[in-house]
Amino acid sequence: MLVDEGALRALVPRVLAGLVRRGEDFDAAEDALQEALLEALRVWPDNPPHNPHGWLATVATRRLVDARRSEIARYRREETTAYADPPPAAVEQGDDTLFLLFCCCHPDLAPASQVALTLRAVGGLTTREIADAFYVPEATMAQRISRAKRTVRGRRLDQPGDLAVVLRVLYLVYTTGHAGRVDLAAEAIRLTRQLNLATGEPEARGLLALMLLNHARLPARLDSEGRIVTLDRQDRSRWNSREIAEGVRVLQSALALQTDERPPGRYQIEAAIAALHDDAASAEETDWPQILSWYDDLVALTDDPVRQSPAAVLGRAVAVGHVLGPAAGLRETDRLSEVIGERHRWYAVRGHLHELAGDLDTAAAAYAEASRRATNLTEHDHLLRQAVRLRAAARTRPGDRP
Repeated sequence: MLVDEGALRALVPRVLAGLVRRGEDFDAAEDALQEALLEALRVWPDNPPHNPHGWLATVATRRLVDARRSEIARYRREETTAYADPPPAAVEQGDDTLFLLFCCCHPDLAPASQVALTLRAVGGLTTREIADAFYVPEATMAQRISRAKRTVRGRRLDQPGDLAVVLRVLYLVYTTGHAGRVDLAAEAIRLTRQLNLATGEPEARGLLALMLLNHARLPARLDSEGRIVTLDRQDRSRWNSREIAEGVRVLQSALALQTDERPPGRYQIEAAIAALHDDAASAEETDWPQILSWYDDLVALTDDPVRQSPAAVLGRAVAVGHVLGPAAGLRETDRLSEVIGERHRWYAVRGHLHELAGDLDTAAAAYAEASRRATNLTEHDHLLRQAVRLRAAARTRPGDRP
């Protein structure tokens, strides 16, 4: 019998959480579990256990005992025949995935360390895979993960964080994108699915819906040469309709739990905006008034203009431009310039709104400035192409000289 490595991997966070919950050292528990996994790959093909979770938990526990007693060789000789099916008493109960996510998102850890430890402990990725995804040397990532483990060593992990921190870390994993051998967006969706199995919180559902609705557009986001294709120009037949349908169902289930005293949070609102974009058969059929209404709710989540999300306020400015006219949208960007700074996305939004108003020369200048300020090469090239396109269009308008 071949071992289902996917199913084996899914057991890892539950077993690891059980060991940590018992008070075992995080680093030692992970090492013991890795040895148990290797043993499973050796033993299970010929002698599969009835209780895989219990088997791993028991063998990992024995490995921890081995390390303490320094008698690994003798233990292996004595226990070889006992590996078939350990007693159910070794299985830890509870929301293990949720517990382990909270441990990895301990407030004493920096965001980068929270992400790395989450991918290592809950995602089951190798240090090399995580390093490759973040474009850093494997040794650097190994040090980051080791420091994170040392930081949480000895801490009380019964209340290591809160759900908001966990959701932020998972969304950070998702927005890091797609790189190297690991698709971090897909990994974030997988982890968020696990989180939703452990908690019925509407915002956790909202985050899963947001990821699915955005991920559904991935096949159309780049052209054959790897260049960005803006939402209004994407081939919508290439969108993943299955992911869209699932995202809408998850979002509806989250919104159904809301009350006047507990309105939708950030992730549910952003998912609702994404759903309206995904629902439109063409860019021209986008329900901009409804999108603006959701953006109003999103911006209203905080009264402090300085703490407003730049993506939220700039997205609202675009929606204002489509509903109330480009001039109104541009006035919104004028108001925002001192709050969020004239960063490259601010200029990009100005370019879009000027193009919407028909002022192609000014739009081209805004896109050129956005390109100059962009730090991502793909975005830089995209914005530069927008500027070149509009300059060419401005020269060939009816009534202009060729």
